[in-house]
Amino acid sequence: MAESTASQIIDAVGGPGNIKSLTHCATRLRFELVDARKVDQNRLEYMKGVLGAVPQSGNRYQVVIGGGVATMYDKIMQLPEMANISGGEVNNDGSKRLSNAEVKAQERSKVKGKHAWVDNFFEFLSDTFRPIINVLLGASLIIAILNVLIACHVISNDTESPTLLLCKAAYEGVFYFLPIMIAYNGAKKLKVDGWVGATIMAALMTPQFMALSAPEKWAGIFGDKSGLAAAKGALNCVTNATLGTQSCTTKVFGLPLQLNDYSGSVFVPLFMVAVLALVYKGLERIIPDSVQMVFVPFLSMIIMIPVTAFLLGPLGVWVGNGLGVGLAWLNNNAPFIFAILIPMLYPFLVPLGLHWPLNALMLVNINTLGYDFIQGPMGVWNFACFGATAGVLVIAMREKNVDMRQTAFGALMAGLLGGVSEPSLYGIHLRYKLVYKRMLIGCFVGGVVIAILGWIFPSTLANGQVVHGVTTTAFAFTSLLTIPVFSQMWVYAIAIAVAFFLSMFLIITLDYRTPEQKAADHAVEAQQAMDEVEAPAAPAAVSDNTAATATATATATATATATKTATKTATDTVAAPVAGHVISLDEAGDPVFASRALGEGVGIQSTDSTVYAPVSGVLSTVAETGHAFGIKTDDGVEVLVHVGIDTVKMNGEGFTPAVTKGQRVNAGDKLVTVDFDKVRAAGFKTVTMMTVLNTAALGSVTPKTGIDVKPGDVVLEISR
Repeated sequence: MAESTASQIIDAVGGPGNIKSLTHCATRLRFELVDARKVDQNRLEYMKGVLGAVPQSGNRYQVVIGGGVATMYDKIMQLPEMANISGGEVNNDGSKRLSNAEVKAQERSKVKGKHAWVDNFFEFLSDTFRPIINVLLGASLIIAILNVLIACHVISNDTESPTLLLCKAAYEGVFYFLPIMIAYNGAKKLKVDGWVGATIMAALMTPQFMALSAPEKWAGIFGDKSGLAAAKGALNCVTNATLGTQSCTTKVFGLPLQLNDYSGSVFVPLFMVAVLALVYKGLERIIPDSVQMVFVPFLSMIIMIPVTAFLLGPLGVWVGNGLGVGLAWLNNNAPFIFAILIPMLYPFLVPLGLHWPLNALMLVNINTLGYDFIQGPMGVWNFACFGATAGVLVIAMREKNVDMRQTAFGALMAGLLGGVSEPSLYGIHLRYKLVYKRMLIGCFVGGVVIAILGWIFPSTLANGQVVHGVTTTAFAFTSLLTIPVFSQMWVYAIAIAVAFFLSMFLIITLDYRTPEQKAADHAVEAQQAMDEVEAPAAPAAVSDNTAATATATATATATATATKTATKTATDTVAAPVAGHVISLDEAGDPVFASRALGEGVGIQSTDSTVYAPVSGVLSTVAETGHAFGIKTDDGVEVLVHVGIDTVKMNGEGFTPAVTKGQRVNAGDKLVTVDFDKVRAAGFKTVTMMTVLNTAALGSVTPKTGIDVKPGDVVLEISR
């Protein structure tokens, strides 16, 4: 198609100012216009590269392009005058195809409630942790590789080994300075200078602050041995028997100061930035603009460093320790709760962004207990998710669905190698909701496996403590590469394998689409086959009715093998497929059929419930919903029988097909039995439409309208 065709189409529909939005499906451009009366219908119909132009209800308008519609759409959207026009693709059923980000926002909006503070809290957690996910992922991979190297005796496990110390530094830097990263992101989220937040948290991690709790470690560095000795004498330390940690206090300015190691802390920076936001914004209100750049950060640091050291830091440590001890007790006494509940909850938490509190608890566990037991069950959900995606990939390869194959393959690689579930969720699972029904079974069974085996074969920690379930000492993205970071690795491997392959099997066996979605996908495949194999004289299907699209395109391209040997005879008439009153396509009530884009034909106001074959030939298409049939005669006449308008939306309810695709039928053979009462009750018209799809390739097709007929009576005459 010529480059200028894009501009010509825009001019013909009234210019960019007349366009509200533009989308496209498999064969046509779909315009939402300001005023459809401005369209130059005649110019569009005779424009090179345009197969047809069809007005729709309201101000909607369709321009039929054919298989090159995606290219034409891109050319149109790249025009300078289209810069402010919203666009996008549509699904096979005609609805707008949302981007992954839009799918995510749509899911998140479902939990927006009356209490704005709840929504803001989860958004705060999400935006605080999301920017550091990449470095956490990198650190988890380093840990996994290091474990493999130690197991293979490539690196010595000697804690004093310089090689091991350097390797540990490669990932420990992320977890040690995690509070500074969280403080920076949290402050920015609350519209406070991120570097002020990071500086306040860093002050509690300097050698000077650490020397308060361990003077002997820093005596040689600071040189003030007498002063440090005095500091050591002022220390009062207590050991936590449950956690095996030591808590010390000293006197500063005559006030008791609890000394803690804040490396790896999660709650302390979160508490700190919440208070910092109040202080910072309060200072901005009372300090003149001309000196805010200096005095707001200065006073914020002067206020918040001691407040954090004396109050917020100990509070955060106390909360973290309390949660760690409580969760550890629950895991050891009721391990099935975590092992089964976590993989069943995560599929719903992740799309809504509500999984961040659990991610924070994992970090708290590692910081307080030295290990975490939530990530193992989380891995079960992740691999159930990846297994479902693998099942979709198998179906896409089997059906040669190129688009879905590319989507599923990319999502599967991101999952298996990176442990990232979002591409699978937003690219596939949330678009095809049946995936969840299959995947949750995999989540549940995998959770049961990890619960039972984790109870029978508990983990033994380095300190000799016995812990039920699968544990890890690192924050890891659950992928194939991070399997070595888990203790009781074989238990974890069996559980994720069960979750993966069970979900995959269920998707392959039961499919991931509704009958309507599957029929729509097959329509697109038929259209693509038509574009590759032949260039038909008549345009492809253009109706809003997806089933008409599916039937017409498949009929135009199908190459079926007849079940009987046939003698090629000229087809010069087409019989009525059903009893009733014959009307013209203009009266049938479907603008696409009325446009003759699907060929010349008739509509029959049905009075009987049985629909018969109007000609002899091979069934090149039989809609799964049972409402549309394509028959190709031996001499090449292509006939479409479509029962009702928009009846694809009934999903086969009320339709009982008597034939299958590829079957040979003779004129008068039964195609389908229809409960027209159900069709009417569902709000759809019962007119049966019949057209000759390749009308343009024939001499003429003449309808006989205004008569009452029974099956077998001639309603179309064909000349060559």
